[in-house]
Formats: sequence, structure tokens, C-alpha cells
Amino acid sequence: MRAVDIIIKKREDLELTSEELKEFLDGYLKGDVTDYQMSAFLMAVFLNGLSDNELKVLTETMRNSGDLIHLEGVTRFLIDKHSTGGVGDKTSIALAPLLSTFGIGTAKMSGKGLGHTGGTLDKFEAIPGFKFPESEAEMVNSIEHSGIGIMGQTDDIVPLDKKLYALRDVTGTVDSYPLIASSIMSKKLAVRSDGIILDVKVGDGAFMKTLENAQKLANIMRDIGTMFERKVHIVLSGMEQPLGNAIGNGLEVYEAVESLKGNGPKDFEELITTITGIALVQKGDVKTVEEGIEKAVAKLHSGEAVTALRDFVADCHGDASYIEQPEKFLTAQFKYELKADADGCISQLKAESVGTAGMLLGAGRETKEDVIDYAVGIVLEKKVGDVVSKGDTLAVLHYNKENDKFKQAVELLNSAYQISNDKVEQPKVILDIQ
Repeated sequence: MRAVDIIIKKREDLELTSEELKEFLDGYLKGDVTDYQMSAFLMAVFLNGLSDNELKVLTETMRNSGDLIHLEGVTRFLIDKHSTGGVGDKTSIALAPLLSTFGIGTAKMSGKGLGHTGGTLDKFEAIPGFKFPESEAEMVNSIEHSGIGIMGQTDDIVPLDKKLYALRDVTGTVDSYPLIASSIMSKKLAVRSDGIILDVKVGDGAFMKTLENAQKLANIMRDIGTMFERKVHIVLSGMEQPLGNAIGNGLEVYEAVESLKGNGPKDFEELITTITGIALVQKGDVKTVEEGIEKAVAKLHSGEAVTALRDFVADCHGDASYIEQPEKFLTAQFKYELKADADGCISQLKAESVGTAGMLLGAGRETKEDVIDYAVGIVLEKKVGDVVSKGDTLAVLHYNKENDKFKQAVELLNSAYQISNDKVEQPKVILDIQ
């Protein structure tokens, strides 16, 4: 069947056979199907969706378009945790070593940040000398030693997904649930794991703005996991305000290390212990998530997980003294305290605005070519539900350049805060577990 016939069939909302869809996708990867033909197909999918079988074929073809990470020789139970992205989301930095203390290995590919959300790769690279594993053998050694296996996505893993995503980005077809779900899950399925946990962020600073939309995406991703006989759990977590208090790469690693000592923000601790509790259920160590959370909290406050993180950093040629002395991350030249202009209660703290303010300081990228300043960022002193008096410090900006972007960051951060005369409850972190 010709490419145009596939496009017309999908345009008319008719189901493609497995053979038709696979041939079309393979043709695009080889260059036989053009970008403009694939663009038309993606728009048809955006408008009409995909059947369960089409979804499975798309995900499978993307997964099989490149190398698979088998992690042969790993003896640990393996968890692949994925977050849909948010502000202050340093979860993997603390979660992976915490899982390690239970004999659970982390096996995941991570990315760099763009826009108001941060990337796990950028955060770890705030550690001098740090270099991620570049081969499967290095990742296996890291998992067996420290329990932590995190690497960047290479051009040889799910290359079809990379080509399709680049096209979706410029054709207005990013916001398609089946395309989002298959993109995420193809990468999860390309790496061997015994369980997959998906942290789907919901709210102002997340891609999914409403709980209804987040649940819809979560259901599709879980269905894909079931198609491929993988254990998949979903956590729906709030992103109306940033996670934790630190935004910015070095600052977030600092906060993650402090959290592993039991000194972290409550909302961040709740998220990592909840995900750990789910992982313990998947491994079979506990029967309920609640029982798993109880074990995770006790382990977190023991400080034992710091050793696993230190070992991972050392394995990756990083300066492990930054884990032993995390205050080394606090290296920005200047600090600016944002003050409350009224008495009351913090009623709103817009996560996206805070993330964008951090990006303007140099903590994130507006374009892929931008160079990150690992030292800069924002530390939130007050969050939603906190009572303040006029003149109290709301947040501290860590910065190295006092320029127009710094001034924009201050204005944006100030606008992110809203103070009310009424008492406001602190928002929930865990919205749902599926």
C-alpha cells in the first residue's frame, strides 16, 4: 500500500493493519516516507487517535527501531521510574539511592531539561567531573555496585521516536495522548526492568494541567505496559507549586542529599517514600503501599542511602566529596531575598512562573544550545499554606549576573506568589496511585 493510502485511511478514521502501520513507520525511518507525509499522518492520529492494536504496533516499532538495553548480569530487582517533568523535580537523585538500600536497582534513561522544567542529566552534571555511563557494560557495573543505573538516551536507542518527536514539535501534534504515551513507553520498554513506575505531574508547572487529563494519559500508558506484560504503577502528583524548596541544578542536588539524611522538605520526602513503597510492592517485599512507605520512611531517616549515592557519583568519576559535603554546591556569587509585601497566607505559588524565573537566572535552557549555570537558582522559603508577615523572606535567588534577565526573574517570581487574608490548606502531593 502506498504511503498516501495509509494517510487517507487514517484520515478517514479506519483502523490500519499491523503490517500497514509497521511498513509505513519503517519506511519513514529508512527515508522512503517523507517528512510531509509523516506530518499528515501524525495530524490524522492527533484528530482520530489510535486503536489498541495501532498503539501497540507504534510503541513496539519505536522500541525495536534501535538498540535494546538487556542489562545482562544484573542480579538486582530493577525499577524504571519516569517523571513527566516539573519544577524542582529532583526525585531520581534521592529515589535511586533509597531504592538501593532495599536491594532494588534503578535502570533508566534520563534527559536534559528545556524550558521551565529541569532534566536529571543536568542536575547530576552539577557535580564536578561527573560523567554518566556511556555503555551497557558500564551501566551494569554501576547497578551492581551502587544500585543506581542512569544514563542519557543515545542516538541508537528508539531513533524512530526521536524523529517523530522532532516532527511533532513543529507540526502542532505534541498534545496527542496516544503519541505522548507511546513515546514515553517505547523508551521504558527499550530498557530491561522488572517494574515501571510513572510519576505523572498535574498542575500549573506540568504538561498535564488537570487531573482528568493526567488520568487519561496514565490509563493509556498503563494499558501499553499491560500489552507488553510489564508491571506498571502510576503516581499522580501535584505540580501546582514546585516540588520541594530548591529550583536549580546544584541547589536541587544539595536538597536531594539533605533529604537522604532525613532533612528534606516534607512534600519531597512524601513523594520519594511513596514511590519506594510502590517499588517494594512490585518486588514482593510488602503487600501494601502503606507498609512499603513505612519501611521507606524509616530507611530514609537512617541516612543509609547517602552511601549509595556517593558510590554512584564515584563510579561516574564525579567528586564524591560533594555528596559528603553538599554545601559545596552553594557557590553562586550573589543572593537576593524576595520579601512579602503584605501580611497573610500564601494562597498560590505558580510552578511554571518559578521554573521560568530559574531559567532566566541561567538554571535552564530556552533553546537546546543554551549553556547552563549549575550554581544558580531559587530556594523557596515560603510555600502555599504558609503564614507570612510583611517583610518576611519568600524566596532567595542565587545568581551570578545582575542583568535584565535577573530583573525579569525577580519580577516573575514576585508575580508567582499570591497572598490572601484567608487561611489556605497546604496542597496534596500525592493525588492518586493507580
